Amino acid sequence: MSVQHDSDKLWQTIRDEVREFSEREPTLASYYYANVLSHPSLGSALSFHLATRLGCDSVPEMTLSEVFTAAMADDPAILEAVVADIYAVYERDPACNHYVLPVLFFKGFQAVQAYRFAHWLWRKSRRSLALFLQNRISTTLDVDIHPAAQLGKGIMVDHATGVVIGETARVGDNVSLLHGVTLGGSGTGHRPRHPQVGDGVLISVGAKLLGNITIGEGAKIAGGSLVVSDVPPHVTVAGVPAKVVGKPAHYAPSLDMDHGM
Repeated sequence: MSVQHDSDKLWQTIRDEVREFSEREPTLASYYYANVLSHPSLGSALSFHLATRLGCDSVPEMTLSEVFTAAMADDPAILEAVVADIYAVYERDPACNHYVLPVLFFKGFQAVQAYRFAHWLWRKSRRSLALFLQNRISTTLDVDIHPAAQLGKGIMVDHATGVVIGETARVGDNVSLLHGVTLGGSGTGHRPRHPQVGDGVLISVGAKLLGNITIGEGAKIAGGSLVVSDVPPHVTVAGVPAKVVGKPAHYAPSLDMDHGM
């Protein structure tokens, strides 16, 4: 399910889109220039834009932008994941008809990318700054992802309000989550206590997954479900508590975004 994308081609497409947007809406021309056209690369633009969203008086935008840039220089996989996430939103969200939209306007995408920088900080044992970023992401974007959580690439978090992903959660590649989803913990120990989500899973609006449970690849979690036990691969579960009610039509329901049973 892993697809390699051309980041340079994507960056050129985004620049072309923004030039067209600027002509259509001159009021935003300065905004588009500051956030896209003045930058030499996608990584530079993303660092600047997220820093303007998350910076504050005590930790200014320029400082955060430098941290984000350093993270991508140290770990090229971060930018690879960013690119995969942009394509994921473009391909799965019918409301996204330009590649630049998630970068500038979709807070689910922005929250996941900011988490990626917080996760880098966590792995570098810069945990105070990682937790600061978690707090800023939660405060400004209403998405709470612990920096120790492990997220794959090709992630789409649609609308995103109220999404919570706990410390020991793992999320595979090409997963789609909607607003109000919780990957919550059970217990107080240091062992894994949050869900382990496989590749290609679709988790619909308001679903709550609790505890160290395994969600098999290609599974579909129906909206409003409460999941407290393992889910086999390639099944649909629904209800409180969730039970198997069918099978998804697609091998990776996260890709076709069909929320039917």
